[in-house]
Amino acid sequence: MAQTIRRVATDVGGTFTDLVAFEMRPDGTMEIVTAKSDTTPPDYEKGVLDVLAKGAIAPETVDFMAHGTTVVINALTERKGVKVGLVTTEGFRDVLEIARGNRPDFFNLHYVKPAPFVPRHLRAEVPGRMTYRGEERAPLDLSGLPAILEHFRAEGVEAVAICLLHGYANTAHEEATLAEVRRLWPGVSVVAAHQITREWREYERTNTAVLSAFVQPVAARYLGKLDEGLRAQGLRKSPYIMQSNCGVDSLAATSAVPITMVESGPASGFWGAAELGKLIGEPNILALDIGGTTAKCSLIEGGEVRIMTDYWIERSRKSAGYPIMVPVVDLVEIGNGGGSIAWVDDFGKLHVGPQSAGAQPGPAAYGRGGTDATTTDANLWLGRINRDFFCGGEVVADMGAAEAALRAVGERLGVSVDEAAQGIIRIANNNMVNALKLVSLNRGHDTRDFTLLAFGGGGAMHGVALGQELQVRKVVVPNAASVFSAWGMMMSDLRRDYFVTQLCDLAPGAGAVIEGVFAEAEAQARATFEEEGVDPARVDFLRYGKFRYQNQEHTTEVQLQGPVTDAALGAIADDFHAAYEREYTYRLDAPVEMVGIHLVARAEVGKLTMKPAELGPPDATPAHKGRRVVDYALEGRHEADIYDGDRLAPGMAFTGPAIVEDAGTTVVIHPGNRVEVDAFRNIHIHLEGRA
Repeated sequence: MAQTIRRVATDVGGTFTDLVAFEMRPDGTMEIVTAKSDTTPPDYEKGVLDVLAKGAIAPETVDFMAHGTTVVINALTERKGVKVGLVTTEGFRDVLEIARGNRPDFFNLHYVKPAPFVPRHLRAEVPGRMTYRGEERAPLDLSGLPAILEHFRAEGVEAVAICLLHGYANTAHEEATLAEVRRLWPGVSVVAAHQITREWREYERTNTAVLSAFVQPVAARYLGKLDEGLRAQGLRKSPYIMQSNCGVDSLAATSAVPITMVESGPASGFWGAAELGKLIGEPNILALDIGGTTAKCSLIEGGEVRIMTDYWIERSRKSAGYPIMVPVVDLVEIGNGGGSIAWVDDFGKLHVGPQSAGAQPGPAAYGRGGTDATTTDANLWLGRINRDFFCGGEVVADMGAAEAALRAVGERLGVSVDEAAQGIIRIANNNMVNALKLVSLNRGHDTRDFTLLAFGGGGAMHGVALGQELQVRKVVVPNAASVFSAWGMMMSDLRRDYFVTQLCDLAPGAGAVIEGVFAEAEAQARATFEEEGVDPARVDFLRYGKFRYQNQEHTTEVQLQGPVTDAALGAIADDFHAAYEREYTYRLDAPVEMVGIHLVARAEVGKLTMKPAELGPPDATPAHKGRRVVDYALEGRHEADIYDGDRLAPGMAFTGPAIVEDAGTTVVIHPGNRVEVDAFRNIHIHLEGRA
């Protein structure tokens, strides 16, 4: 007899914790439950249990659960990890401090590099040396390791990072050191660089190992407490954990190397955008996620999310930041969300963000003591957000506090409250347009060939204005947009990315070398999946190569089709030339070399299958709930039709000016926009002037 299947995803953000639950019934029907609750730092697992309770989801009824969290990035940025000791190759303990020569604040003669996460007295060396080809130049000598570990113990070290020179080319020395540390100090948290990445660049590898060790005990405790809490309430199987590479992985594997979930929250949203694009026939997507604290965007071409390992935290115009060499979705993130604070500098210039009011006290209109004007306060004052249905009716909007906060900004600028609110919206939109240009126009992509998919709590409020500026094909707001990142987890595969450095000219004989590297990585992937109970026959692969012109420093990634042979090298080179020219506007008449491979190994684990509904009549009157005056900033004030998002049915259509509102999202539809609801209840907004 068929049973009801329930799949759940939870996503912990900086302000809110989101829930999406899908219940597939035996008769083929499906119910979707969404919920939102406040994030509860430092006990983030409490927020997950809270949102499950709010959505009336009993863990014992859940068949599959995926979870995304900001616990790793929070521990890094707030420096709430543990004391780390580093073991590295003799003569190289200062790699971490020397770092790179990239000084972003170039003309600042007093510039100071970011302080390393491990001070010099906790960076120890062991003799032994590998070459860049993986050949042993000097044998490894671990006779001094007991004294090193004793020193670490005396200094209160809680985690050990290991990174030996050229360990990416030959892991033998790192493996031996790792085994000896575990033997000499049972129970200590320890990680070696080769467990995370096998790409070259010694500073990046070392810093990645250090940061992983820094957060490992914190993340392991959090995931352990989350698992215990869910198991205590009856969850039968540990949740899968969302990774930064748009896939999910087992809780055990993630606990061992938690740095792989450094951007797990944003990754799930962008993977969901790619999967939704395939469902609705829009493979080229500009994805925009606006939450309470930040706005994030990424470009999806041909249905594939771009993954890279050149990821940095705390990088800014004044700081070089810290590299983390793990597979991360290629995104741009800015401090512009619903809670971003508007402020006026000493020169009378208006700014929005990056400071945020967060969940506590939140925007002034929350009535929790906040006095700073935010983007949410401006949207509320201009009538975009329904003051009588604020936060889905759960919060009574404090319009007096919102007005006072906006008036303070207006007085600094010498303008009215209305003009201050309009200015805040325009500045916020400008910041987000610039971020979207960084992932599209600046990389040679024509935004007119793309559809803007706007999600998160604030995406739909700003999506049309941004789409008009970028002249995109249309704007799509997904069903349950406020919890779309959690929905994206339900569409994710069990996925691991393998990066291996292998220098090789595209010359006769290279085909066998490259194919051999891929074969070794694929064998390793199958063995790893099999250890976790996944049938190797269910694992499929995507192959990419990282290429460059000889004597260049950085690479361009190209997808490879089929086995790599000498006969295929010409086509591979042509693909590289085309990809290079698109990004940099020119190509060179120079030899091409491969620097390394990127292998994606994935297997389906409870992935959701969506079924389209029948399209009904276009009349949207059943969802119409009234009219109100809305200020559209650049287009002035208009009386807009208000629609209940929960009552919009597939096939309905109408024209702006209009507002669609539900408990988690407000969709701002500008004058002249034509709107259609598709078979999956996504809202398609056709912009005025676009066919």
